[in-house]
Amino acid sequence: MTEEENDDIIYDIGKEEPYSEEPIEETAEESANIEALKESLLEMNDKYLRLYAEFENYKRFAARQKEDQLKYANESLLKDLLTVIDHLELALQHSSDDKASDPLAKGVEMTLKELKTLMERHGLVSIDAIGKPFDPNIHHAMSQIEDDGVDENTVIEEFRKGYMLKERLLRATLVGVSKKIPKEPNKSKIEEEE
Repeated sequence: MTEEENDDIIYDIGKEEPYSEEPIEETAEESANIEALKESLLEMNDKYLRLYAEFENYKRFAARQKEDQLKYANESLLKDLLTVIDHLELALQHSSDDKASDPLAKGVEMTLKELKTLMERHGLVSIDAIGKPFDPNIHHAMSQIEDDGVDENTVIEEFRKGYMLKERLLRATLVGVSKKIPKEPNKSKIEEEE
């Protein structure tokens, strides 16, 4: 390429018209196209926001699930050990009255105490039921016992101890619940009716 041709090219570039800031007239088709694109953009933005919120909720749910899994990882083991506690308590109930002189009873008592201490360290707590109002969330009624000495629906007998693992019920307490003794109608009222 010669120098003259090069000058011609530069000259041609300089002759271009500057960019005009006047608005270009839109056709009806272009205007409709722009509106459709705006609508589509709004829809996509809405879908994105909903999906983002759903994902954030899922992350919180998954974190809570993981936390609960770690918190209650020992649940099945502790539940199985409750049977051992029950058997040790039964053994103590049926041992001789003089536990202080019976070395076997003393050994069972020490083992039971150690096992309960160990389980309490892992979040196991026994449910105190006697004298408390019946709560179907933590008690399982096995019988109703007529007793006017206490309020109705009060736990007055415990057949099997219940336990909580942190805030979760591990095993319901099997209980006997009080009910009022039905009053017999007065004989004088019956005689008046005759």
